[in-house]
Amino acid sequence: MDRPLPPSALVLGAAGLLPFLGLALASILAFGWAAPALAAYGAAILAFLGAVHWGLALRAPESESGAELPRLALGVVPSLIAWVALLLPLRPGLALLAVAILATAAAEARGAARGLVPPAYMRLRWALSAGAAASLGLGALVA
Repeated sequence: MDRPLPPSALVLGAAGLLPFLGLALASILAFGWAAPALAAYGAAILAFLGAVHWGLALRAPESESGAELPRLALGVVPSLIAWVALLLPLRPGLALLAVAILATAAAEARGAARGLVPPAYMRLRWALSAGAAASLGLGALVA
C-alpha cells in the first residue's frame, strides 16, 4: 500500500536540505569553514539514512525475515562510509559522501521494488538525495 507521508515528513525533509544548500553556497563564496561543515553535516545525514533500515528491520513482519540481514547491513554501512569520508582529505571526502548518499538511495530502491520500503518514502528520498548529493558534489568541486 502506498500511503502518503505525513506533511511533517515533507516539511522536515525539506528543512534538512537547507544546511546542504546553505553550506554549498557558503563554500562557493569561499568561507573557509563551510566545506568542512558541509562534510560533517553530510556524514551525519548519511549515518541517519542507515538508521532508517534498523527501524524497518526491527518492525518487520515475520514474512520479511529474509530481508533482515540486508536491512541491518544497510543500517550500518552508511555510517562506516561517513566515518571514512571524514578521515579523507576534504575534496575526496565530500565526493564520497555525495556518491554514498545516492548509492544508499539506490539500495533502498531495490528494497522498494521488493515491497520492503514504502514508495512514498522513496519519492521523498530521491528528491532529498539529489539535493544533498548536488550540494556535496558542488562543495567537492570548490574545496
